[in-house]
Amino acid sequence: MAGRDDTIWLRPERAGVGRPAERSRAQVTTAALALADRHGLDAVSMRRVAAELGTGPGSLYRYVATRDELLDLMVDATAAEYRLGPATGETIDDLVAVAEQARAIMRRHPWLPGLLTARPVLGPHGALVLEYVLGVLADQPADTRTKLELFGVLMGLTAQFTQHELSADPAGAQRQATYLTHLAGTGDFPQLAAVLAAESGDRQPSADPFRSVLPRVLAGLLGT
Repeated sequence: MAGRDDTIWLRPERAGVGRPAERSRAQVTTAALALADRHGLDAVSMRRVAAELGTGPGSLYRYVATRDELLDLMVDATAAEYRLGPATGETIDDLVAVAEQARAIMRRHPWLPGLLTARPVLGPHGALVLEYVLGVLADQPADTRTKLELFGVLMGLTAQFTQHELSADPAGAQRQATYLTHLAGTGDFPQLAAVLAAESGDRQPSADPFRSVLPRVLAGLLGT
C-alpha cells in the first residue's frame, strides 16, 4: 500500500536538513512542460530538464524522486489552466463546457492526451476540477460511484477524441474509406452498405463528433 512518502504532493517540498533548495518543484515542472511542448514527451528526461534549468541532473532528485513523479506534476500543472466559472444548472451543458476546456488544454499540450490515457492522475489542481464536476452533479440522483465514473469517462473520452484529432491522417482515412466502399459493394456486408448509402445521401455538413457524441454518453450515464 502506498504511503505518504510515495505521494509527491504529501511530501514536503524542501527537506529539513541539507543545503537550501535553489529552485522549486514548480520551476522544475515548468521546465519539463516547456520541453514536452517543444519536443514531445520522450524529450522529458531528468538530464534534459536539468539542462533546461542550467543545473546538473543529480540536483533534480532534491525535488522529484523519479521521472514518473515529474510526469504526474506535469499533468497536474496543466489542470491549473481550467477557468471554471459558476455552473449554469444545465448539467449536460456544464459538463460539456468542462470537456471543451479539457480539449483546448490538450491541444495546447499535444503530449497530454496520451499521458492522461496511460496514467490518469489527480493532484491538487486536478482535484479542483473533480470537485467542480461533482458540484455540477450534486443534484443528480446518480450514486457516488456513477458520478466518479462519469468524471473518468468525461476526461478519458475527451483525451481519446483529442488524441485522434492530433494524429489525424487524411490519406489513411481516405484509404480506409475506399476499402469500406469496396466491401460494401461485394454484397457480403449489407448493414455496412446501408450505412454508407445513408451517409452518402446526407448532404448536411458533418457535425463535430465530439460535440454530438459526448452529450449522449453523459446523458446515458446519468439516465436522463
